[in-house]
Amino acid sequence: MGSPTRGTTNPNRLRRVDRWLTTGGPVPALLRRTADPLVVDLGYGASPVTTIELCHRLRRIQPGVRVLGLELDPDRVAAALPLAERPGLDFRLGGFELAGTRPVVVRAFNVLRQYPEDEVPHAWKLVLDRLAPGGLLVEGTCDEIGRLSSWITLSTDGPMSLTLSYHLKTLDRPSTVAERLPKALIHRNVPGEPVHRLLSTLDRCWAAAAPHQTFGVRFRWLETVRLLVADGWPVLDGPRRWRLGELTLPWHTVAPN
Repeated sequence: MGSPTRGTTNPNRLRRVDRWLTTGGPVPALLRRTADPLVVDLGYGASPVTTIELCHRLRRIQPGVRVLGLELDPDRVAAALPLAERPGLDFRLGGFELAGTRPVVVRAFNVLRQYPEDEVPHAWKLVLDRLAPGGLLVEGTCDEIGRLSSWITLSTDGPMSLTLSYHLKTLDRPSTVAERLPKALIHRNVPGEPVHRLLSTLDRCWAAAAPHQTFGVRFRWLETVRLLVADGWPVLDGPRRWRLGELTLPWHTVAPN
């Protein structure tokens, strides 16, 4: 179930979300307490490289993790299958129906960008209805080389949070992530919408934190987030994640009007 993607990908493109999946957020604890931790990489593209990277990274924190790459294109699956000899890795034909599996985590990156915005809730529901109890969907978008990234974390109750992740050394201003927002938000970056207010506030805080650039861009970003919190935004994570260029907020603070 679904429409084929363009399939463009690059090695290490999804490193930012993979770092979060393995060291931050609710996923590491979820994988460790699950008897059969199956993770689906939905729509991995023309090359299976990012699925292989995901498997390698997840099995470092939970050796029992199994990663299943799903694609709608039979040629892409056929090309990936010779690599399925690696421990914990497999590829199969499938889409939003998840090939009949019940994974505890689904990573779906750069999949919904091609869909109309009004089809996103239905796509979410198709996946969420097929998760194992307590499972999560991580759905997002990134640029071609993974320097700008954003994702929504969803449970069966719906969206939980939005995470923005930046490569700080190349960051011009925080609102540049607008072009890489998930499909549910990318058309909402207009005056009057919460996500527009967030990105506008981040830019103001970034400008106000300019003097801290003397000590390096990381210090400027830390001050930016501190100013955002002082402005009343309920940032969920702490300085350990901020130093990585990450920022996570509750979904209700950015949900479309």
